[in-house]
Amino acid sequence: MKWILLILSVVIIGGGLIMYGSTKERYSEHYKSKSHATLGLMVVTIGVLTLICSQSLVIIKTGYTGVRTTFGQISDTPVQNGFNLKIPFVQNIETVNNKLQDKSIEEQVWGETANRTAIWYKNIVVSYQIEPEKSAWIFANVADYKDSLISNALVSSAVKSASANLQDADATNRGSIEPAVKQTLQESVDGKYGAGVLYINKVTINEADFEESYKTAIADKQKAQLAAEQQEIENKKNIEKANAEAEANRKLKESISPEVLQKQFLEKWNGQLPTVTSDGNIMDITSLLPQQ
Repeated sequence: MKWILLILSVVIIGGGLIMYGSTKERYSEHYKSKSHATLGLMVVTIGVLTLICSQSLVIIKTGYTGVRTTFGQISDTPVQNGFNLKIPFVQNIETVNNKLQDKSIEEQVWGETANRTAIWYKNIVVSYQIEPEKSAWIFANVADYKDSLISNALVSSAVKSASANLQDADATNRGSIEPAVKQTLQESVDGKYGAGVLYINKVTINEADFEESYKTAIADKQKAQLAAEQQEIENKKNIEKANAEAEANRKLKESISPEVLQKQFLEKWNGQLPTVTSDGNIMDITSLLPQQ
């Protein structure tokens, strides 16, 4: 709207000057009515007033805060949303975005876990917000704040610090690494700009992985662990089998007695005496026969 009023005022002033010049020339030559010259002056006056209004009125949109400057001096009092007046050609009102904004880092950020394992993160998005009360301070103290408020170096440092406190299993877990980076980054910006100036709303890490040598070592370790588990299962089965056989033999041994053997012998004997002798003696089995 500011630019519309400015353009409109220029058009009106230009048209009024042309009308006034043309009317004055006709009046000098033909001595006609002075009303046309008066009309031209009125148009020029309206144009000047429109120009002044365009330089006096500023609209601050929702989600933004205005910062008023007077001859370059920045006021600490923020300019709120809506229509606001300023002194033409003396004061100026700049707007600061207080909505959620994203800072993206596409390149890899390398770090280490608590186990000293090399790991990288990529496509990191930081969502942040400038506190409205601190808009004037940001505008006055941070050069090119729209692009440099959260630098790549600041985010990279936070990622490395966070990953260094996590174990390997958690370093690639978004539920663990993202909140850790958010907290570390918030502490970093508070240390740089002061508390309550900038709020880190969320950190999103879209890609994370270990270096290739580590992944190969993990794969080999998993294979060895799987083989060890299989061997442990086989050993357990063999032990259980051996224990079962030993228990069966123990029970069998406990079940065999001289009486049992005698009974089994008599049950299988056909009543004939042995035909084989030993040392000239015939085996005497009288004692084994049942008593009548």
